[in-house]
Formats: sequence, structure tokens, C-alpha cells
Amino acid sequence: MPTLDQSPKSLTPPKKPTLGMVAELAGVSPSTVSRILNGTAKVSPNKMAAVSEAIDMLQFRPDPAARSLAGGRTMSVGVLTQFIDSPYYGEALRGMEDVLRQHQYVPLFTSGHWNEVEERERLTLLQERKVDGIIVLTGRVSDQTLLDIAQDLPIVVIGRKLQGPQVFSIDIDNFEGSRMATRHLISLGHRSIGYVSGPMDHKDAIERLEGYKRELQEKQLPFDPALVVEGDFQESGGFRAMNRLLQSGKIFSAVIAANDQMAYGIRLALSNAGFRVPDDISLVGFDDLPHSAFTVPPLTTVKQSVYEIGVLAANAILQMLNKEAPAPVSISAKLVARESTRVARV
Repeated sequence: MPTLDQSPKSLTPPKKPTLGMVAELAGVSPSTVSRILNGTAKVSPNKMAAVSEAIDMLQFRPDPAARSLAGGRTMSVGVLTQFIDSPYYGEALRGMEDVLRQHQYVPLFTSGHWNEVEERERLTLLQERKVDGIIVLTGRVSDQTLLDIAQDLPIVVIGRKLQGPQVFSIDIDNFEGSRMATRHLISLGHRSIGYVSGPMDHKDAIERLEGYKRELQEKQLPFDPALVVEGDFQESGGFRAMNRLLQSGKIFSAVIAANDQMAYGIRLALSNAGFRVPDDISLVGFDDLPHSAFTVPPLTTVKQSVYEIGVLAANAILQMLNKEAPAPVSISAKLVARESTRVARV
């Protein structure tokens, strides 16, 4: 039986990997590893790959507190979303997380629930957590509030146009996307087209409804306000809105949902009322969420890569943290025609 001074080596705790060990294995200097971890290094892809491989092999985990003291950063990015369980926002958050993880940053997600007071509280909480920057997905918080925060932290804003020091905006062409959806149905011979909008105090909802109205005007078709019903961007809201439209007695051969989530609810309401999609009524959504290709029938929709929006936002905040100006980006829309639309019956 071994004595205390004769303990077998197997009882000796393994040596914790250090930054120096990573540098030696990767064949670079410790300062290079430190800059890569802090997101401030400008090195070749080969060096970046060597350091990443060394970190994985040694299972090296940087000390966030030490890195904060050394570089003045917490290596965290605050993200204000609206609903953490939303499939739309979830895709964007996944894109952000994938990029931030590659650069050793940790995202701190919090939801504002489309409530201005909650959004301000969450932004204050993120500031108190000493995040290095903030990404804001749409929301109702005022532009001025965001500009005030940007005096201390870089901010990336998705879904609105905002200019100012330390602010970068990623806007989405809701107007043209909605015109595409309406144009598609008109090209199939539909002349009476219902529309389920989002809440009309949301910028996205307003722009998408305006696109629908403009395309009708361009094609010299009358706009009938009675064919428009307000929803809430949720599946249940689409279900309720379609029931109201059906109860109104208005005749229509197609319907546009202002987002895919409401289209799912609309599809159920139509089915419950005995209407088949697309045999009786064609249906178009907006966003092209991952589930939309697998609904019955697969949903025709306007595609905007939500995941890619998250990737662009994360890359932009990293560039801003490195004192670089992100290049302007434009999120274009594209119609994805699937089996939920068909030629109108004469």
C-alpha cells in the first residue's frame, strides 16, 4: 500500500493545459494565441487552423475572467430577441451562436416579447453584465434608446434602418418580398386574394401589407380592405384570423400570410372549414422557415435566409469589436414556389 510520499503517478492530477502549451503545439507565439482568442488577431488561415486544432487536442478552456482583465473584454455578446422559442428567431440565434463560438465569444440571449418596457429592461441587464457588444432583433424599443446605448457599446440592429456612431443596421426588404408573393398568385390567375397581416404596430407587418397593396395596384386589381385580417405572427393568431375571414363571407381563391407561422394556423383553419390547399384555396407564407418545406402540402413562401441574417449580424459585431467597419449588406427576398399554390379555377 503506497504511503503519502510514494503515491502512484496515476493519482497525480493531470496538468491543466495552458495558453503556452497551445502556442507550442500550434507553432506560434503565446501572444498570437491570445490575440486569436480575443478576436483581435489578423493571421493566416493556416495559423488560425493550427491554433484551433491545438485548443481541441489539449481541451484548452480560456479563463474568461483572466481574458477580461488582459484584454478589457468579457468575450460575451448580448442578444435581445423577442421570443426565445420562436422558430423564426431561433434560426437567427443559431446563426449568431455558430459564428460567435468560432471566435470564442459567448452569446447571452434574452427576450423582450415585443414590449418596449421589457426590452429596455433587458438591454440594461445586458449592459450590467458588461457585454462587449449587443445585437438587437427588431423590437419596439426606440431608436434613441439604441443610439444612447451605442455611445458605450457597438450595436447591430436587425429589421430597421438606424444610423449613428457604433451602430450597424441590417434591414430586410419586406415590401418587395410581399410584392413577390402577390405577383405569384396573380400570375396563377387569382384575382380575389385574402391577406392575413401581422400586428399593425410592427414595421415588418406594415411594409408587407404595403407590398401586397402596391402589387394589386400595379396589376390594376382593386384593393378590398375586407379581405385583410390582422394576425399576430403566431400560429394561433393565423388560425383565429382565418376563421374571422371565413366568417365574413368574403369570397377568395388565395390567401397570403405575413409569415410562415401564421400560414400553418391558416392551413388548419381552412382544413377545419372543409377547404383543401391548394385545390380550393392557394396559400403563400413569408420567411421560408425550415418546417415550411415539410408541411402538407409543402408551403409556397418568400425566402429570406434567417440563419444567414444571424451569421451576418454576428460577423458585423465582431468586426466592430475589432474597430473595423462592416460592409453594407442587403437581405433580398426570393419566392420559393411549392405545392400550396396552383392555377386558379375559372
